Amino acid sequence: MSKPPVSLPKPATPKPATKRIKGRTDPDAPRENRSRAVAELLPAIGGAAFRRFGFVQSSIVSRWPEIVGAKLAGASIPESIRFPVGKKQDGVLTLTVRGAHAPMMQHIAPEIIERVNRFFGYAAIVKVAIRQGEVAAPVPRKAPPSLRPVPVDLGMSLKGIADPELRAVLESLAAGVASTHGLPRIN
Repeated sequence: MSKPPVSLPKPATPKPATKRIKGRTDPDAPRENRSRAVAELLPAIGGAAFRRFGFVQSSIVSRWPEIVGAKLAGASIPESIRFPVGKKQDGVLTLTVRGAHAPMMQHIAPEIIERVNRFFGYAAIVKVAIRQGEVAAPVPRKAPPSLRPVPVDLGMSLKGIADPELRAVLESLAAGVASTHGLPRIN
């Protein structure tokens, strides 16, 4: 009986060395050394910071008074949302609550969960963890005053808008458009 021939594995051919630049997948792609606006960079920076601290959507911090109401927002502020690994639901919302308001917040935790889930549009939160701490008073935002009157022909079309904030923004936009003459000049 003869033994079958033994096949040896082929030696691996070395890959040619290519210089890789961090963040780029194609080594032959041209570099992008261009100036970028701060507004272009800011969403990525802010998003990374909020993801690091557990906020998938940073709007929960900025819109907290709308979610829970002005009274509860004055006594609490969201600290973080922690989700189970690999999921974006069934999370734990951690709130920082001012001193004696913590027992009240425990009693209305189901209502807070309902409001936050309604804000997200799905069952994102299943539990509220409360931590006592100092809460800064919310700063009310005011719309900037309109410097120029709205043109008469545009003003009448905006009267039917019920939301006062939207109406004010549209009026300021219309006043800005009406105040420009020709192409913008760059000095």
